[in-house]
Amino acid sequence: MKLMRVGEIGQEKPAMLDADGKIRDLSGHVSDIAGAAISPEGLAKLAAIDPKTLPELQPGRIGACVAGTGKFICIGLNFSDHAAETGAAVPPEPVIFMKATSAIVGPNDNVLIPRGSEKTDWEVELGVVIGKTAKYVSEADALDYVAGYCVSHDVSERAFQTERAGQWTKGKSCDTFGPIGPWLVTRDEIADPQDLGMWLKVNGETMQNGSSKTMVYGVAFVVSYLSQFMSLHPGDVISTGTPPGVGMGMKPPRFLRAGDVVELGIEGLGTQKQTFQADI
Repeated sequence: MKLMRVGEIGQEKPAMLDADGKIRDLSGHVSDIAGAAISPEGLAKLAAIDPKTLPELQPGRIGACVAGTGKFICIGLNFSDHAAETGAAVPPEPVIFMKATSAIVGPNDNVLIPRGSEKTDWEVELGVVIGKTAKYVSEADALDYVAGYCVSHDVSERAFQTERAGQWTKGKSCDTFGPIGPWLVTRDEIADPQDLGMWLKVNGETMQNGSSKTMVYGVAFVVSYLSQFMSLHPGDVISTGTPPGVGMGMKPPRFLRAGDVVELGIEGLGTQKQTFQADI
């Protein structure tokens, strides 16, 4: 299934994309794409619904593909070719940092370049949405705790992230720096999360063209690993790292300016498109 949330900010309706590309209203069955609705039992109930019996919604703003996210966890330097372009060594364990949930926006919403920013950068990433509570899970069982996958744009301000004292979080958590969606694609539709093409363009120019094949730590390992340190709950999002081609890694580096348009996508998970604006 492709689950989504449609409507203006704060008024999104839960919905399903049917086989013909029509948006079907799920609000008669679930209150939101969140919590129990994305549990294995909840997803089974939604999968049993004939989409043609659901009211059709007209296309409009698409919201973040999941609601009620308690944790937005990111994995840094998780692609060997991206680590190489930044001059960093492949980490012996996953690099974990948090992105504020207040950064979450819809896949096509405008992204705000924060005040004082000089180095706002792009990163297409595979998002993993947790469907049931995971604590001390094995790598072999880890994918059983995944509701599905989505496109995640880990927008970053590199000067805030790496050139000022402290941790990476403040360079990752600016308002609108976390577009996710358009869909939560349920796990059964993705045969292998480690074999998905990933791409990103800036103003029509391809910057990133990679694959989840080059992840250092795959989805199952990451879910298991994180669950050793913290419980993962339904609606939590894990952004699993980016392939090469980020602005910071270019020679000379290239960063985003107001008016730039970024398009990105992942095989089977849909596309995003954002216009960057100055946050005044």
